[in-house]
Amino acid sequence: MRFLPRYILPALLTLGLLGGCKVTEPVPPRVSAALPPAFGPLAPTDSASIADKPWREFFNDRQLVGLIDTALHNNLDVQIAVRRVEQARAALTAARGALLPTVNGVASAGVDKWGDYTLNGVGNFDTNLSPNIERRQRIPTPYTPDFFLGLRSSWEVDLWGKLRHRRRAAITRVLASEQGRYLVTTAVVAQVATLYYELLALDNELDVLRRNTDYQARALEIVRVQKRAGRATELAVQQFTAQWLRTRGLEQQALQRVVERENQLNQLLGRYPRSIARGAPIREQALPDTVAAGLPARALLRRPDVRQAELELAAAHADVSAARAAFLPSLTITPYLGLNAYSGALLFRPESIALGVLGGLTAPVLNRSLIKADYQRATAADQEAFFAYQKALQTGFREVHTNLRGLAHYRRAYALKQQEAAALTQAVEAAGDLYRANRADYLEVITAQRNVLDAELEAAQLRREQFSLLIDLYRALGGGWEAAPVNL
Repeated sequence: MRFLPRYILPALLTLGLLGGCKVTEPVPPRVSAALPPAFGPLAPTDSASIADKPWREFFNDRQLVGLIDTALHNNLDVQIAVRRVEQARAALTAARGALLPTVNGVASAGVDKWGDYTLNGVGNFDTNLSPNIERRQRIPTPYTPDFFLGLRSSWEVDLWGKLRHRRRAAITRVLASEQGRYLVTTAVVAQVATLYYELLALDNELDVLRRNTDYQARALEIVRVQKRAGRATELAVQQFTAQWLRTRGLEQQALQRVVERENQLNQLLGRYPRSIARGAPIREQALPDTVAAGLPARALLRRPDVRQAELELAAAHADVSAARAAFLPSLTITPYLGLNAYSGALLFRPESIALGVLGGLTAPVLNRSLIKADYQRATAADQEAFFAYQKALQTGFREVHTNLRGLAHYRRAYALKQQEAAALTQAVEAAGDLYRANRADYLEVITAQRNVLDAELEAAQLRREQFSLLIDLYRALGGGWEAAPVNL
């Protein structure tokens, strides 16, 4: 019975350590509203989606396909995203290495002066065994040299899964970084295609402006002839001249916008400014009559940003588990093997071989502020990742819904604008005939010319907007990237 406390005290101490390290699981945040079953009442309810097409098949223009291919190889944002993946892989290598023992080569030399009443200093004896020296030889000086040459190891045994959770978080973040690279890829594909169709739309605007400039120049020449014949005034000549100059000014502005778009596109391609080759005019570029978006539950999960947010959420969960495990005792084993002696001359003798192993449990008891702060940070980051995932879903749904409705509205708006431009073109011809017959004044002719110019420019902008909405819908549905195998 007198030996009972010898076994009870360590057990009680261990239970006290474990009890003091217990941490309750954090309360998960409130779940947002459920995802709607479809992208609106008029959206198709089948699972097909335009995002299932690779971008090489989605875009039919050869010039555009070549530009996108160049951008994906040379774009600096893509290169930055690739380096972020490499950083995540390096973090994974470190997390995997934490599960394995570390072995260090050690060459050390030191000297100690022990007190007269310490255990190590009593007698100040050397314990090396040698056939040429006594079994216990007293060191003649009050200072004890110590030489060691060998290997020392340290290994933290992952009792509670702390290191495994960190490894799981690192693996998940590698996958998340891959999705981040895909996200950059979809953005680059969409930006290149949008700028390309903006260039085609600007070419169309320039055609409209140049055609109207020629038409207005002819009308101005007619008014000048009529003035010389006494059938028109100088005011009419100046009004027609101002109209012609306005159209020429709009042409110069359009030319500058062409330069800006070409420079932006060249930067996406990773090169310095140069002329961009174009394919067919935008009027001849085909637009699909119907667009399939698929079901939200499937379509949104194809988006790289949603996938990245989901993986970051899983990594944050693993971080919380690792932070909780940090409150529990950790077992560390530190063996060593080498040559140890009090004299360099005796170090390389067989009798100087030394080995040992030390194992111990350590647990935080007092002043656990650092561990608590890390746990609170991990919990807050986990909730932040949850809300970021919900936001990614909401953002994706909003973008798809907006672009789907926009395609339908702009399709009808473009058709109506074309009819308006055709009617105004006939009005210009009628106003010219009436003016030459002295049945209409010059202001009616100028107004008709300006109206038809504005209508044709607006039609060109509506055509460009249709392509922009289609491209943005393709991106919003997760199109524009191709999955590659990930080696972990």
